[in-house]
Amino acid sequence: MAKKAGARIRALHGGELAVERKIDDSPVTQADREANELIVAAIAKEFGDDGILSEELPDDGSRHGRTRVWMIDPLDGTKDFIRGRDGFAVMIGLLVGDEPSLGVVYQPMTDKLYFATRGNGAFVMIGEGTAVQIRVSDLEDAARIRMVASKSHRTPTIDKVREELGISDELNIGSVGLKLGLIAEGARDLYVNPGGHSKLWDACGPEAILIEAGGRMTDVHGERLAYRGQELGNVRGLIASNGHLHDEVVRRLAALFPPGPAVE
Repeated sequence: MAKKAGARIRALHGGELAVERKIDDSPVTQADREANELIVAAIAKEFGDDGILSEELPDDGSRHGRTRVWMIDPLDGTKDFIRGRDGFAVMIGLLVGDEPSLGVVYQPMTDKLYFATRGNGAFVMIGEGTAVQIRVSDLEDAARIRMVASKSHRTPTIDKVREELGISDELNIGSVGLKLGLIAEGARDLYVNPGGHSKLWDACGPEAILIEAGGRMTDVHGERLAYRGQELGNVRGLIASNGHLHDEVVRRLAALFPPGPAVE
């Protein structure tokens, strides 16, 4: 499903597209909608009893009564897509109970596919090549962290995070899923999202992949994400890491993120 949606997005990449604005002022394009229709229709056909939560559909609340809920962002990193860059991805996650149990992140322009299911490891595949199992880095020294951060939503707080941890190495890319994919394959070590820009569909699939690769994701206070809550936004932010650094990062950043909702 992700690759089919990605093929449609790729066909529209670089063309003349009308850009509309949602209520929250985030952009949406024909590519977002067509990819969403393709994925949602396929899931409804194959898994008709499951709940669906998608960025491009209203939340009707039915997800609260389903054990299995698919969480979909058909085009994560829309701003990169609009600007003709390649830092966007198709993201599909499956929540079983309150656990992210399946994750797919597909980067259409590079034909790079990350995927994982609970208990079976995380993998990356380029094009039609062989799927290769991936693991996070074993880095434990915070001073050597290779951070990955947002390209379009980067806030001044990230500079404070870097200063507190002594980070000098930062890579910027659009999609949350691609950021966590880089951590999962050991190319990066840490991602910090201090505010409420991300939503549940941004986190579910990527977290499933990161966990299976040995990593960890929490809110900025070190608590598990509340996928079953009423909020669609990750209002207390995100910290994703290789796992080895996680507790130290949360501890050292505590002064930046006092109790309560995360701040910009």
